[in-house]
Amino acid sequence: MSHVVDRQRRSFLAGAAAGLVAAELALPLPARAASPGSSTPAGARDGAHGIGPIRQLRAGELDVGFHEAGPADGLPVLLLHGYPYDIHSYADVAPRLAARGCRVIVPWLRGYGSTRFLRADAPRNAQQSAVALDQVALLDALGIERAVVVGYDWGARTACVMGALWPERCLGIVSVGGYIVTNLAASTRPLPAETEHAWWYQYYFATENGRAGLAAHRRDIARILWRTNSPQWRFDDATFERSAAAFDNPDHVDIVIHNYRWRLGLAAGQPGFAGHEKRLAARPVISVPALTIDGDSSGIGHATDGSGYAARFGDHRGHRVLQAGHNVPQEAPQAFADAVWSLASALR
Repeated sequence: MSHVVDRQRRSFLAGAAAGLVAAELALPLPARAASPGSSTPAGARDGAHGIGPIRQLRAGELDVGFHEAGPADGLPVLLLHGYPYDIHSYADVAPRLAARGCRVIVPWLRGYGSTRFLRADAPRNAQQSAVALDQVALLDALGIERAVVVGYDWGARTACVMGALWPERCLGIVSVGGYIVTNLAASTRPLPAETEHAWWYQYYFATENGRAGLAAHRRDIARILWRTNSPQWRFDDATFERSAAAFDNPDHVDIVIHNYRWRLGLAAGQPGFAGHEKRLAARPVISVPALTIDGDSSGIGHATDGSGYAARFGDHRGHRVLQAGHNVPQEAPQAFADAVWSLASALR
C-alpha cells in the first residue's frame, strides 16, 4: 500500500483533516510571502537546473511523460503546469517538497513534452474536463487514490475541476488565480478592456492565421507571453529554451488551439464530456481543503484577497499573495513550496 493513501489515513482524513486544515488556514496569512530568493540553494534560481529523470506511463488515452520525486509512500502531490510553460516551472519546487517527504508527480499535459496520444485518430481535444480526467487516469495508473492537486494557469483550472467533480481523488487543491473553472456562457460576455487586452493571444488563436502563426512561431509567441505575463521576472535564454522544447510535441498546436477556441465557444467538445461540462457550468462548490494564490505582479489580472470567489470554496480555504507574476512556482519556488506544504502538512 506504499503507493496509495491507506485506508486508515483515508478514514482519518475524512474525520479529522478538515479540522486540521481549518485551524492552519484560519491563521492570518501574510499579504506578501518571503522573497523568491529566500532559502534558495545556489544555482536554483529561476529553474537554473533541469528536472528529471522522466518516466513514461500509459494512462487513459495517453502515454504520459512525467517526473517523480520523493518517497514512494509519501503524501502524493500532483504539480500541473499551464500554457505556454511546462514541467520545468516546478524544477525548484519538486525537490523542496520531496525533501519534506512528499511523493511528487509532475506530468506534461496533453500536447506537451513527451506526452503522446495512444491512438493516432484520437480527437485532439483540450476542454477542461478532458484535461482533468487525464490526471485522474494518471493517478489510477500510479496506484494513487488521492493527491494534493496543485496548479497555475491550465493546471489551476484542472485542479479546480478535479476538486469540483472528483473530490474523492483530491486530498486538497492549490490553485493560482482562485476559482477559474471555465463557464462557457460567461465567456461570451465582454470583460474590461484591460483584461481583454492581456488575453490577445486567445483571439489570435481563434483565427486560422493564429493557428498558422502558432505553428510557425510557437517559441516567439511563448517568449512574448512569458514577458507580459510576468513583467518582473528576469529569466534567461537557457531557462526559456528548456521549457520551449516541450512545445515541439506533434500535438501541441492542435491542443492549444482547441483549448482556447473551446473556451470561447468556437470549437465543440466531445459528447462524452458533456455531462461533466454541464455540472461545471453550474459553478459547483469545491469542498476539499484549498489554498488559493495570486502573484502580486501578474500581467494577467490583479492580486486580490480572494474574497471574490470565496463562495465557490468550502469552509477550509486559505489565500496568499506571493511576490511573483503569472508563473508563480518558477518565479518564487521557495515561497510556493512553503505554501503548498502549509496545506499538505496539515493532511499528513
